[in-house]
Amino acid sequence: MLSSTIALAGDHAGFDYKEALKAVLIEKGYSVKDFGPNASDSVDYPDYIHPMAQAMEEGDFKLGIIVCGSGNGVAITANKYPHIRAALCWLPELASLARQHNDANVLALPARFIELEAAKNILDSFLSADFEGGRHARRVAKIADGLNF
Repeated sequence: MLSSTIALAGDHAGFDYKEALKAVLIEKGYSVKDFGPNASDSVDYPDYIHPMAQAMEEGDFKLGIIVCGSGNGVAITANKYPHIRAALCWLPELASLARQHNDANVLALPARFIELEAAKNILDSFLSADFEGGRHARRVAKIADGLNF
């Protein structure tokens, strides 16, 4: 399922993978908004993840891909936003389940722990899966409800 434009962001450790995944997305017919970084020089991932997540929060993008060394920093930062459900995935099956059961809208990848070919397969699984709704919708709705406790 093609979404209008996919948002991308990361840090220096994820730069090469971000660039490679951007090319894959474009080849598949997706539009891409790259929030950076634009080089492999050392940077602070929140400087790129916050603008991307804010744009998603405002409804500019439905899906995002974020990449750093472990995938944790970018996922933690993105998940600070109420409507972001970033899932750290290192297997294609995790990416499918994140979409199907958790309605994940951001894929976080750990560039230092997976091969590029694996990242591409994980991306394919993430993009080809759809939220199943049903019992999962009730659970996903409770994620944001936690903000009211």
